[in-house]
Amino acid sequence: MTELCQPPNPFVRPPAFCLPSGATDCHVHVYGPDSRYPVATTRAFDVPEALPTTLASALDRLGVDRVVLVQPSGYGLDNRRHLEALGEMGRPARMIASLRADTSTSEIRQMHECGVRGVRYTIGHAGAAPLAEMPVLAKRIAEYGWHVQLHVMNDGGGSPLTEMEATLHELATEVVIDHLGSIRPDRGLSQPGFESLLRLVDTGRCWVKLSGAYRVSNAPPYADMIPFVQRLLSVRPDRLVWGSDWPHVSFRGNMPNTTDLLDQLLTWIPDEEQRAGVLVDNPAHLYKF
Repeated sequence: MTELCQPPNPFVRPPAFCLPSGATDCHVHVYGPDSRYPVATTRAFDVPEALPTTLASALDRLGVDRVVLVQPSGYGLDNRRHLEALGEMGRPARMIASLRADTSTSEIRQMHECGVRGVRYTIGHAGAAPLAEMPVLAKRIAEYGWHVQLHVMNDGGGSPLTEMEATLHELATEVVIDHLGSIRPDRGLSQPGFESLLRLVDTGRCWVKLSGAYRVSNAPPYADMIPFVQRLLSVRPDRLVWGSDWPHVSFRGNMPNTTDLLDQLLTWIPDEEQRAGVLVDNPAHLYKF
C-alpha cells in the first residue's frame, strides 16, 4: 500500500511584495479528479486531489500571471492530466512532459502546439522514462526549442549530478535542474554536486529552479540556502527561475505555506531588478511565453 501525502496548506495570503507583471511560477503539479485521471501503478505515493481550479485560485492570490505545469512521477508517462490542465489555468501556461524516445514526431508536434516546452527525467522513480534515452530524445526535441529537465533526487549520499555532468554538457538541448539540484546546505559550497551545478550553469546552457528548499532546509526563509543562491546569481543570474512546487507532495515535515515560498525571494534575492529577472524575464526566455 502506498502512503497518502498530506495536502497543501490551504491558506494562501498575498505575498509581502508586489509581484511584477508577468511573474511566473515555473514548477507546479495538479492531481485529479482521480476517477478521470488514474495514477500509475508504479507511483511511490498517493496524492490528495489538487485540482487545477484550486491551483488557479492560489496563483491568483499570489499575483502570479503565468505558470509551468510539470509532469509528476505519479502519472508516469500518461501526460493527459497536465496537457488538459493547460487550458484550465486561466493564464498563459506551459508544460514539461514525460516521454519515451520513440514518441512519434506527430505527437511531439501536437504537444508543442499545446504548450509543451520540455521533457522531464526523474532519477530514482520507478516508471520514469529511462535516463539512457535522454540523449536520444534530446536530439529529437531540440528542433522545437525544448529542453531536458532533470530531477536529481537527494539520496543522502553520492553525487548523481556530478556523475552525469559530462552527459549533460553534451546534450543537444539546454538543461533545467529541478530544486537547486537537491543540494544539502549542511555540506557547504564545495560539495561536488553544487560545484557541478555551477560549472553547468556557467555554460549558459543550464538553468536552475529556485524551488524545493523546504525539502532540505528547516524553516522560511531558508536562510542557509542564501550562500548557494548568491553564488548562482554571481555566475548567471539570467539562468535562474522560481517555482513553488505546489502542492508539495511527499513531504513529511510541517507543510510549508506557499506564500512563504514566494516571500523567501526577498531574502534570497534582495535586489529588485534581479528578482524581476528571475520571476519574469528568465521564464519568458526559457519557456517562450
